[in-house]
Amino acid sequence: MNSKTNSTKRGEPHIKLFIPGPTEVRPAILDAQGQWMVGHRMPEAAELFGRIQEKIRQIFYTTSRVYITASSGTGLQEAAIRNCCDHKVLNCVNGAFSDRWRQVTEANGKINEVLDVPWGQPILAQDVVEQLAKGDFDALTIVHNETSTGVLNPIHNIAQAVRNLPNGQDIMILVDSVSGLSGAELYFDDWDLDLVLTSSQKAFALPPGLAFCAVSDRALDKARSVVNRGYYFDFVDLEKYLLRNQTPATPAISLMYALDHQLNDMLAEGMENRFQRHLDMRDITISWAFGRGFELYAPEGYRSPTVTCVTNNLAIDVVALNEYLRSHGMIISNGYGALKGQNFRIAHMGDLQMNELESLLKTLDRFLTL
Repeated sequence: MNSKTNSTKRGEPHIKLFIPGPTEVRPAILDAQGQWMVGHRMPEAAELFGRIQEKIRQIFYTTSRVYITASSGTGLQEAAIRNCCDHKVLNCVNGAFSDRWRQVTEANGKINEVLDVPWGQPILAQDVVEQLAKGDFDALTIVHNETSTGVLNPIHNIAQAVRNLPNGQDIMILVDSVSGLSGAELYFDDWDLDLVLTSSQKAFALPPGLAFCAVSDRALDKARSVVNRGYYFDFVDLEKYLLRNQTPATPAISLMYALDHQLNDMLAEGMENRFQRHLDMRDITISWAFGRGFELYAPEGYRSPTVTCVTNNLAIDVVALNEYLRSHGMIISNGYGALKGQNFRIAHMGDLQMNELESLLKTLDRFLTL
């Protein structure tokens, strides 16, 4: 369909997003934002927050609290650093967003060491344990689903290995699952994690502007002992207000209406079904790439369920490809940063369905035969 005729009821051309954020948002979710505004200290707002809290814990697979902030996921990276470490941090880096957490760590004046793994390769448990054994760390940061490379890190294995260390219970395991959570399996309580953060505009398929983090009792206790936690993201303050179904500062109420609607739909689909849908879309994308002679950036066994990073070994013009896709009402992502042109990324996350992905792949085929 030509983009000039592919319009929403809002009268604007609709470019369907197959990019790893912001992702495609369904009209029903966009419309949910249009409810009457309420004051954030009114009982209606507390009722909304309470409904959301009950449901979002199911998405994180936790009985612990989930803090909700009006921010990006990067804001909660900073929150994790300020609240959960006061000694030394191990930053596990294998891509652009894990490296951002290193930058956040250093910008906040925390002592850190870096476990640096080549982009496109996973962080492995044995490497984390070996690095932790070299120093007196109280926290590690790691990205679950590295958006820049399409690598899924084995968080469960890493967490098990860390907890088996003599001081493993004292190390805060801090996980960025911005492009993973609700699309890739992650079980907060069962994996014994301390903090997992994510954003609204990825696999949650919501507009940008909200970020969420599950926080363990152990992490909250740690925060209580840390001085200079900051103001906006102080977990102790967030906890005090959460117990009243409120937030310390004014929340993004319209976005929370959309979140409430989306959580209903996600739970109605069923999380295990949602995980499988993402795996199915990943597998057909991988099959398409190999079938056209492309290679994949991530190794087998560590390929993301939500975004596939295709190596541009055929040297196609990725900019021209996206121009062609835009003329047909859709778009994918070029490689991230220094990887631009070297690969391209096809996102298959959120509420996208198999038939929509198949339409994209057919359009990609038409471009390749030009």
